[in-house]
Amino acid sequence: MKPRAGIVGPSDSVHLISDIAKEYNDRLLPVPFIYQNTEEATEILKQNQNQADLWVFAGPALYSPSQKSGAKQPFFYLHLDGASLTKTLVEIGYKDKKKLDRVSIDMLTERDVYETYRDLGIPSEEVYVHEYSHDTPITDLLTFHQKLFHEGKVDICITCLYSIYEHLRSEGIPAYWVTPTRSNIRETLTTAAQQWETMHFKQSQITALLIKVEIMEKKADYQMVSYDQHRLNLEMQSAVLSFSESISGSFMPLGIGTFIIFSTRGSLQDSRQQIGALLEKMALITELPSNIGIGYGDTALVAEENARLALNHAQNYDAFCAFLVDNNGTIEGPLKEQESISFGYRTENKEISEKLTKCGVTITTFNKILSVQKRTGNHSITAANIAEWLKMTPRNARRILNSLVEHGIAEIIGEEAPTSKGRPRKIYRVSMD
Repeated sequence: MKPRAGIVGPSDSVHLISDIAKEYNDRLLPVPFIYQNTEEATEILKQNQNQADLWVFAGPALYSPSQKSGAKQPFFYLHLDGASLTKTLVEIGYKDKKKLDRVSIDMLTERDVYETYRDLGIPSEEVYVHEYSHDTPITDLLTFHQKLFHEGKVDICITCLYSIYEHLRSEGIPAYWVTPTRSNIRETLTTAAQQWETMHFKQSQITALLIKVEIMEKKADYQMVSYDQHRLNLEMQSAVLSFSESISGSFMPLGIGTFIIFSTRGSLQDSRQQIGALLEKMALITELPSNIGIGYGDTALVAEENARLALNHAQNYDAFCAFLVDNNGTIEGPLKEQESISFGYRTENKEISEKLTKCGVTITTFNKILSVQKRTGNHSITAANIAEWLKMTPRNARRILNSLVEHGIAEIIGEEAPTSKGRPRKIYRVSMD
């Protein structure tokens, strides 16, 4: 399917780009969006997110408005250079018979401007240039031209922005507008089409996720599996299955504590932040180390091979982490959620360690409780929170919390009404202090 290219800019530029885009009718479908001022670009993008797969902008001044829009599609900006300036200078000197040695020029680089003047054999001692960066206010460019003209330093103002061109003309200041050349436009459209095709190909690549939990058999007879292990495996399988559903994947258990998911690269990238959440959930289900290996490939075999390589890197790095191996062999990791919950397996606080021993609570369980409390966002926790996250009965959760209170590691700070009939639930605060 051809991508829809949203073309944003002033009327003349949009019509020219759309006309040239007809040469790419087998690769792009142009969708024009015309504005009067650059500030309108932000709203255009916000209101038309579903109308375009990529955006082509008439110039670099649209960088800031496009970023403010929050649009997720790729952006492409027409590049104005010496060739664009040459076209404008030819119009001024040849068509309008005006001198070119006392001018102000905005947005282009000094190098492009002075090299163009030198190549054309035109004096540039009284040529003033205001380069553009993404944080340059448009008003600065307008003031630049106005000041130079009113001080008598320039006779002509050359701008790359249509709104400034219109403003200067309305004040009676001789102004010319630099527009992209057809070569500039074709180059940008070619880049947009090629990058879209590459991205689309990558999005459809096969992805394999290999999830491994290091489970040690509790019985001497390794052909027998305990009921507890079955229950634990079912809980982990449920968590992995839910993740598989979120990325429209095909799920398959490979034995106790080992699972594989096949999906597409695009589906995983849309939900990549959930990798950290899955590892976190596995950590709360079992204290045993869990790792994820992710592999991309053009075939299921290559994707699975890369996933196994990634899993090996993850296991060698640390518990509860994920690595990724791209189809070109690039290794990335460890992958982490931006705001993930983490917990340790040891503590250097001797006093806390001794109290936990008396409580009958392991350091890992204690750190998990602290992590769950942090996740609630209000520095408090209930037995129901612990029961849900640590996959234990509410009674066991209450026993642990009350034991922590008894030994001064936690305190009761309030109560909350139950969702159904029953006594109010106690609210606890657990602390390392």
